[in-house]
Amino acid sequence: MNTTTDTPGRAAQRIAPVIERCLGGPPPVRIRMWDGSETGPRDAPTVHVRSRRALRRLLWQPGELGLAEAYITGDIDIDDDLADGLRALRRAPGANGPRLPRPRAADRLRAAGTALRLGAIGPRPPTPAARAGLRGALHSKARDRAAISHHYDLSNAFYSLLLDETMAYSCGYWASDAPGYGPADAQRDKLDLICRKLGLTAGARLLDIGCGWGSLTLHAAARHGVRVTAVTLAAEQAAYVRGQVEARGLEDLVEVHRCDYRDVTGLPDFRGGYDAVSTIEMGEHVGDAQYPAFTALLHSVLRPRGRALVQQMSRGSTAPGGGAFIEAYIAPDMHMRPLGETVALLEGAGLEVRDVESMREHYVLTVRAWHRTLEERWPEFVALVGEETARVWRLYLVGGALAFEERRMGVDQILSVRPDATGSAGPAATRHGWCARTGDAPGGPAEADRTATR
Repeated sequence: MNTTTDTPGRAAQRIAPVIERCLGGPPPVRIRMWDGSETGPRDAPTVHVRSRRALRRLLWQPGELGLAEAYITGDIDIDDDLADGLRALRRAPGANGPRLPRPRAADRLRAAGTALRLGAIGPRPPTPAARAGLRGALHSKARDRAAISHHYDLSNAFYSLLLDETMAYSCGYWASDAPGYGPADAQRDKLDLICRKLGLTAGARLLDIGCGWGSLTLHAAARHGVRVTAVTLAAEQAAYVRGQVEARGLEDLVEVHRCDYRDVTGLPDFRGGYDAVSTIEMGEHVGDAQYPAFTALLHSVLRPRGRALVQQMSRGSTAPGGGAFIEAYIAPDMHMRPLGETVALLEGAGLEVRDVESMREHYVLTVRAWHRTLEERWPEFVALVGEETARVWRLYLVGGALAFEERRMGVDQILSVRPDATGSAGPAATRHGWCARTGDAPGGPAEADRTATR
């Protein structure tokens, strides 16, 4: 591979040795500098360093976060497919999984000398406005409220633009690859699956913790006649769900509360003994130290033989928060654990785990669908939230799809039950009551039934 400078400028020629020392070997991408000079393999994705400020950012903030912020601000761009560029960067000789190697002190000094010769030395560049700035004790109620607001209160208009008509912001269940089957179908199939696993029927009482924009709450009430107590910390979500409840005439079935999950037992409509409790991709926000209390709450709000369904992302111990970029810009204070640890915590709270279903590949399809929407409607997103925030989401969605594709992250549905005093769990001993039916493919009886209720 040719890694020499091949244009009249000299910036790439100067920076190439620094890159090799920091990465522990030749760069896995083509690098084009602001003066037109290039280095790196010709057949690799091209990273365009558009300004000297990009180098200044990386000097002040080496590693993943500095690189991400340079991309967010447009100081660095990837001229080819962003996913291909991220895959290539992960192949850097000294990379540790998804993370680039952190340069040693001596390498940083050499880099600073090169930056000085290139005119890139200066004060710390401004932090992008989209970065979270939380204060207070970790997982205090006030800080958790701020963390949730940072991500979910971006605006209902933004999420309405990004998501399909179900407004489900969680992994779909892609039960078919037939033509015409899309994200909304996958979300409805996921909601149907959850309702079957929880055994929801008319008159049953469901506590939906972290209800989002109400996809499960509204589906369970409208489709199955379930009485739902829906809980969210996000103001925009609570307002949206209340509006949908009123518009659909579900006031007699749904109560919506904006409150912390730790306060659900103090709600005016709380009478204890729910038939079912759901928490769909909310447990990641609970925190590591707080999770045992969270699982104890799930147990306490259920009647004997009541069921709990947790749909939750998982990750190994190397980046339980998702990495520097995710923690700074997307989900501050987020904590993911390996699946087995979550199962153990549920069992430690007195719940009996009855079923675990991996949905990792389903999330690749789900996130890619969101990313397609972002790119197809890019001018609308930029007009709504600004260029920097739109670029945050592009990086988040592309990187997220890769993490699930490469098995660095997973997502699972965990069904458990609170046994009664005799040890009886209630659910049938087989999966026949909730497994996808053969008629669920588009055009079959189940699809016709879904269409009739839209």
